[in-house]
Amino acid sequence: MHKSKALLGAVLVILIGLLIWFRPQPSLVETIPAVEHADDPVPDFKQYEDVRDKKQAFFEYLKPAVVAQNDYFREVRQFLKELQAKVDGGNGLSSDEQEQLNWLIDEYRVETDQDLDAAFTTLLRRVDIIPVELVLVQSANESAWGTSRFAVEGYNFFGMWCFVEDCGFVPKRRNEGAIHEVAKYDDLSAAMYSYMRNLNRHPAYKELRAIRAELRASNKPITAMKLAEGLVQYSERGEEYIEELQQMIRVNRELI
Repeated sequence: MHKSKALLGAVLVILIGLLIWFRPQPSLVETIPAVEHADDPVPDFKQYEDVRDKKQAFFEYLKPAVVAQNDYFREVRQFLKELQAKVDGGNGLSSDEQEQLNWLIDEYRVETDQDLDAAFTTLLRRVDIIPVELVLVQSANESAWGTSRFAVEGYNFFGMWCFVEDCGFVPKRRNEGAIHEVAKYDDLSAAMYSYMRNLNRHPAYKELRAIRAELRASNKPITAMKLAEGLVQYSERGEEYIEELQQMIRVNRELI
């Protein structure tokens, strides 16, 4: 009797081990980078009387999400390079690798009529880091240092729009006939992912990606000052907006 129980226990241990071993693991490319307390209420940045303290608190709140997102980009880039090397070596992709590649092609809106080599080139141009300094000063600019209604109530620090009814906040000054809303997110991680993905795939920021690709090709640092030049279409203010961001980068560099 005791031997039967012991045998049954051993079998259960083995089965549990096998279930853990074969349990599907989350896909690298489909996992939004998360940070701790991302769904906590946005801090009250209006409480700070000292401007320097306010800026410091704002940067410290957002920076972990930016870093996590950039780390994700680096991992996915490495994954893409490994797949590219595998294909270049005449080897086929596994079903899981192909599935993840297809997901990236769809997520980053790569034209499906391209051959595989061209798809890899496009993806590596789009799946790439955005300098921390640029993200932080742009979010400060767009959200009035984290005090806007859209930031406080919807984690939207970036002025991001959406185009499905009830996807966000209806702007008070929306033009007649316009359908856009200001996007609302469940947490900071989702908001940061959406914003940085937008810079990496939207046609309006093609110039930003071209500047970054040129810097990579020349083995030069990818800097906030240089990539800011690719955001001329982010605001109706155009070049004036770029100059303002670059001035914010210079003024706040030591705090970031």
